[in-house]
Amino acid sequence: MTRENTSRPSDLGPLEPGTAQRAQLSVRIADIAWTALSVVAALWAVLATVDAVRGTGSWAYCAVSLVLLAVGLTMRVLGIRRRARTSL
Repeated sequence: MTRENTSRPSDLGPLEPGTAQRAQLSVRIADIAWTALSVVAALWAVLATVDAVRGTGSWAYCAVSLVLLAVGLTMRVLGIRRRARTSL
């Protein structure tokens, strides 16, 4: 029995230098990193704000978490804009 539709594997793997996936890899990793930072900072901001309102936490933690959230979201938006600008 032989298979009629056998495809020959490419000489290059999907992440070898010179492939489209390799060129997009660093952008994809940066997107994942900034998104993860934004999610963690958002969770920290919510928890710090709730603790500060209850009186069990410090407003300084709340302020720091909001600043980190703003930085993470700003970098995420800039990354999206930069990618849209370079893909044109």
